[in-house]
Amino acid sequence: MIDDDISLFRSEMKNVKPIECDKVDLSVKPKDKKQLKALRDNAANALSKENIVDGLSDQFIIDVEPEEQLFWSNNGVRSSQMQQLKAGQISFAGSIDLHGLTVEQSRKLLWEFLEEATKIEVRCVRVTHGKALRKDKSKPILKSYLNTWLRQHPQVLGFSSCQPKHGGTGAVYILLKRTMLDGRDE
Repeated sequence: MIDDDISLFRSEMKNVKPIECDKVDLSVKPKDKKQLKALRDNAANALSKENIVDGLSDQFIIDVEPEEQLFWSNNGVRSSQMQQLKAGQISFAGSIDLHGLTVEQSRKLLWEFLEEATKIEVRCVRVTHGKALRKDKSKPILKSYLNTWLRQHPQVLGFSSCQPKHGGTGAVYILLKRTMLDGRDE
């Protein structure tokens, strides 16, 4: 087997010529620093404009009403646990407010927030999205996106609109998976 590999390698390399020169030409002057900075800035801007690959789809957004109660659970989550979440009986250890942010800003902040909460093994968090009560009766955009994204997020076990004292239908409690840190007895 090894002889076959060596023969194959040699046959593939038979027309390859070794490099004659192994010296660097130092007479070439470096580019202008301002030009290099502009090139770097343009590259950074192009990267920041690219779509974030986080697994969350925006193709089908579930429209919700401003006062609509949100409630969803993943397969395998106990209904008693979800009832506790809905009743506000599971204390949340972190909270963010997405008011005034664009959809893309909210998506990025939500992903980072849930990633950090998962990393430190937080069980429940709260996200305030607002109700977007408008005179033109339009649907709440951010609440609708959040409702869709949370159903797709791999660490979300379930979510429910909050109790009035925690934001009511303008916020959600989110129940997260925990991976159990080494040496922990639970």
